[in-house]
Order: sequence, then structure tokens, then C-alpha cells
Amino acid sequence: MLKIDRISKTFFAGTVNERRALVELDLDLSEGDFVTVIGSNGAGKSTLLNAIAGRYFVDSGVIEIDGKKVNRLKEFQRAKYIGRVFQDPMAGTAPNLTIEQNLALALRRGQRRGLGLALGSAQRERFRTELESLELGLEKRLPAKVGLLSGGQRQALSLLMSGFTHPRILLLDEHTAALDPQRAALVTDLTERIVQQGGLTTLMVTHNMEQALRLGNRLIMMHEGRIVFQASAEQKRELTVPRLLEEFSKIKGASFDDRALLT
Repeated sequence: MLKIDRISKTFFAGTVNERRALVELDLDLSEGDFVTVIGSNGAGKSTLLNAIAGRYFVDSGVIEIDGKKVNRLKEFQRAKYIGRVFQDPMAGTAPNLTIEQNLALALRRGQRRGLGLALGSAQRERFRTELESLELGLEKRLPAKVGLLSGGQRQALSLLMSGFTHPRILLLDEHTAALDPQRAALVTDLTERIVQQGGLTTLMVTHNMEQALRLGNRLIMMHEGRIVFQASAEQKRELTVPRLLEEFSKIKGASFDDRALLT
């Protein structure tokens, strides 16, 4: 499904600001895997997702999706394989377009698009059915501008849109971090349901270790651009937050603030 072989990415190479964001990193995801990714700020978590999505080209190594090498494909070319939800609820939708127009764009992800967004009754009915699953009443607001929605509503809509065309890989980049606890819990539950129902292969970055333990069948920990700890499904069931903090403390020279990790 997703195979990452010794990828590296350095920003500002050869300058005083040089930063090695990814260092010969290896990772394999099989069909249906849901892998949660934790680590301190600057560990390379978001850079990993950006490298997979094509926002950044890696300096070396190979990224394959379904056996196809995608290293040199641009972000829009990888869009047919990848769905993504960002930390910022404003990032995943077009605020000046309506709910139904945003859904129509998501439906055409990775395809050639014309100048219009013509919608038929069959499409609108499908949109209503999909939106009903969110249990937020958005199926009654198809003509409403997305910019009028709350952050939680927009993030739920982004999540629905990201899985709309059953992408080969779903990337979730701290997608509940900007929400209040109640809305974060709603989006977390929705994430679990959409991933399970769609059988989506998922990579989720989070700072919330309880969330990282609850969701998914595998867990990885990153530090300074490398994967420093991995837990299989069986191992993950035995893990606790204190044990994860203990793993952090084993990393030579590392200093972590558990309060930051849990927020």
C-alpha cells in the first residue's frame, strides 16, 4: 500500500539554519492499517505527511503508493491517491463556496475539472445522505457558505470530504488540535467511524497520546526525523500513557514536556 524507503529531507541545507527534518526514514503501511504518529515539536511528523502528499519533495529515498513510485509527482498529481485533513479547520475547505460545491470539488479530486460545478439531483441526494452521517444537520444546509460553519463543523466536513472518494491513503495532521474538547471528541469519534467503514489506510499525527493509543492498530514515535519506537497492534493494546512517556525518556539526550505532548 504505502512504502517509504530511506527518505531524507533537509531544509536550508548548507546554511546556519540547516535542519534535518527526515533522516533515512523507513515505514510500511499495509491495506487497512491505521497508524498513529506521536513525537515532540520538530520531530518531523508533519514533514513526513507533507512528503507523502507531495507538498515537499524528498532529497533522497523512495515513496511508493500501490507499488507506484510517486517521488516526482506534484501535490495535485498525488491527490487522486491521497485524502488529507489539516490542523487548521480553515485549510481543508473553500469558505466562499457552499457546502454542496465543496463536496462536488471533493468528488472530482484527481480528475480534470471544468469551469462549472453543475450539480444534479442525484448528486445532491448523495451529499445529503453522506452529511446525515455526521449528525450535525448539515444535510439541511447544502446552499450555505462553508465560511459560516463553526470550526468543528468545518473539520467534520473536511473529514467527510477527505474520505469521499475512498483514497488509497488518508493523512490526518493533528486534525483535532485546534478544536475545543467537545468538538474534538466529536471529530475523533467521526474519524474512527469513517476509517472503519471505509477500510481506509490512515496515517494520523497527534500530540494527544491518549488519542494515539485509542485509535488505530499501530503506533510510531518520531524524534529528530527518525522513527525511534514502533508498536504493533498487539503491543499497542498493552501500552499506556506513562509507558509512552517512559519510552521518550529512554531517548539519549531528549527532553520532553509531557504537558505539551498531551495537548
